[in-house]
Amino acid sequence: MAKITVQNTEITVLSHHEQDYISLTDMANAKQNESRAADIIKNWIRTRYTIEFLGTWEMIHNPNFKVVEFDHFRMQAGMPSFVMSVSEWIEKTDAIGIIVKKGRYGGTYAFKDIAFEFGTAISVPFKLYLIEEFQRLKEDEQKLLGWTAKRELSKINYRIHTDAIKHHLIPEEVTPLQASIIYAEEADVLNVAMFGMTAKQWRDANPTLQGNIRDYATINELICLSNMENINAVLINEGMPQSERLMKLNQIAIQQMKVLEGERKLLK
Repeated sequence: MAKITVQNTEITVLSHHEQDYISLTDMANAKQNESRAADIIKNWIRTRYTIEFLGTWEMIHNPNFKVVEFDHFRMQAGMPSFVMSVSEWIEKTDAIGIIVKKGRYGGTYAFKDIAFEFGTAISVPFKLYLIEEFQRLKEDEQKLLGWTAKRELSKINYRIHTDAIKHHLIPEEVTPLQASIIYAEEADVLNVAMFGMTAKQWRDANPTLQGNIRDYATINELICLSNMENINAVLINEGMPQSERLMKLNQIAIQQMKVLEGERKLLK
């Protein structure tokens, strides 16, 4: 669940079956001179245009949509006697574009396409601001996802790397502190090979920044680091001295970054 604010009205965005559904109830509360959000939604859904829109959307996205029932509603839509609730629309047609939730975040929710269309019933400016704020929300989520992916990517071969260090570089009967120093030294082998400096050197050079050197790495640098962790584990298992491994890993880092940066330029 997330919240966006559109013209001073807080709108809930709910994840349902891995899809985004926007609260029509919250949107309806933004309409002035109306006492009940449910009435606004009910008046909107009873029009012939809305029924046509909803039915067409369902036929495109919902293989289980009951077209015969939809045709029945379409013939009645727009008549003075025609009244229909969202729950009745869902029950009779097996629609998935609109859902009704109960409980703490209860209300009527609609798939973003339908919610944007409902925005017109509030006002044209509201609809446009809604689209803009929803897109901003998605962009922020992608940034967060990208940051998380970068951090997770750097850990892909972490276990392989630390296991190699444990079995080949840490002697028997050492203290936890001594073992941590060895692990840190091997992490810095990768840092120096990739960034040209140790973790401490980076912290000393950037005293105002939070986190560590890898938090500020690019996605390509983290891809390269992930590969290098695996390669360093192989070299440790083969018994190669640290100084030789550092030189080899640096050459690999240079080569892989050229390839990765070249691919990025081609994709632009």
